[in-house]
Amino acid sequence: MSLISDNIKILRKRRGLTQEQFSEKVGIKRSLLGAYEEGRADPRLNNLLRMSKLFEVSVDALISTDLTVLSDEEFVRLKEKRVGPHTQVLAITVDNEDKENIELVPDKAAAGYLNGYADPEYIQNLPRFKLPFLPGNSTYRAFEISGDSMLPLESGTIIIGQYVEKPEYIKNGMTYVLVTQKEGVVYKRVFNYIESHGKLYLSSDNPQYSGYEIETNEILEIWEAKAFIGLSFPDPANADDLSLKKLAGIVMDLQKEVVRLKDSQVKNVK
Repeated sequence: MSLISDNIKILRKRRGLTQEQFSEKVGIKRSLLGAYEEGRADPRLNNLLRMSKLFEVSVDALISTDLTVLSDEEFVRLKEKRVGPHTQVLAITVDNEDKENIELVPDKAAAGYLNGYADPEYIQNLPRFKLPFLPGNSTYRAFEISGDSMLPLESGTIIIGQYVEKPEYIKNGMTYVLVTQKEGVVYKRVFNYIESHGKLYLSSDNPQYSGYEIETNEILEIWEAKAFIGLSFPDPANADDLSLKKLAGIVMDLQKEVVRLKDSQVKNVK
């Protein structure tokens, strides 16, 4: 038997579930669960995600750690590690060939996404599609943006984002879709001040909107913008003017932020 088959079996028994009960909770046939536990088949990623959620352990622990030798105390620590900051399992969907889909989060579903982003069943119900030109070694998700804060991209534009595991990996000046506890789902240009001040600075490309800071512990998911889909093309007549205004606005916001941070450091020294 393989490590993962032993782990599935021991975790099921720790929950006091029969094969019939457990397979019903995961949404698979009992015969398939039997094949998993006997090492005759390997679980697909979507089934691993459902098991991970039910067992309250990470997928990594499920496939690479010998859980049969852990004590009750060690199981508790394993669960605590899973639910720490930025360690949650990313819920995805796959096609019949086990290749990841791109799930679309419409603007009207953005509020619900805050509660369902880590729920495989919620993600399973989102619209899904493929884009052949994207590299196949990453996870992508699509978000419909609203409002005019990121002109020339208009309301209704769909941003294709590549999953970023940690806030520390955010690159200065690039645009990201951030799923946050307080602000919801936002699409902004992000500046990384984590190393020096433990925060991110979010700026809009439309100079009419002011930038603001965000704590890293408010972030639920990070998606770096890689492409967009829209029904209208940016107006070339206004592109240069808008770019200059955008650049001027960003520079002014950053200058204000630097002054504020310096003032804060002086006060802390005193």
